[in-house]
Amino acid sequence: MNSSIIFATNNAHKLEEIRAAIGDKLQVIGLRDAGIDIEIPEPHDTLEANAMEKSATIHRLTGRDCFSEDTGLEVAALHGEPGVHSARYAGDQRSDKDNTALLLQRLGPHADRRARFRTVISLILEEKQYLFEGVCEGSIRSSPAGANGFGYDPVFVPAGETRTFAELSLDEKNRYSHRRKAADQLVAFLRQAK
Repeated sequence: MNSSIIFATNNAHKLEEIRAAIGDKLQVIGLRDAGIDIEIPEPHDTLEANAMEKSATIHRLTGRDCFSEDTGLEVAALHGEPGVHSARYAGDQRSDKDNTALLLQRLGPHADRRARFRTVISLILEEKQYLFEGVCEGSIRSSPAGANGFGYDPVFVPAGETRTFAELSLDEKNRYSHRRKAADQLVAFLRQAK
């Protein structure tokens, strides 16, 4: 295995979170660092299938070990919405602000605010594909708070916390993070595989 691995993303926030979660155990490079300038489609109706599509695409292009992830916010009162459509919930412009506004509008004054973030990582290592999942349970605030993070972070309060993800530092967020939980499984697996 190369000393570096490609993370199939153009999202600088996700790259930062994964690098913070993995630390110096492995050099993680994003698509731009790898000289790849494409937007990989996410046409499937599950996080697993989208993650697998992205890692398979990059592996076909580079022949290198790589991983990708897909993350969704699943809100109980909305029957799992926005789920796999989280990034484009309010349309193809992929606006965090619009997505969050639509979520709050659809949830309205509903008493059940339970939600969870779920991340699925797809790893291709030595021509084999592996999946890892991380979940963070929590709830949705009625209005945004905080300036850190991205996506739905200003309205998501992880279980055991009173602040939103957007009010936490990256280190604090990683104590709860779905992405961190999936990344920890990835790192543990890669350590065993070496």
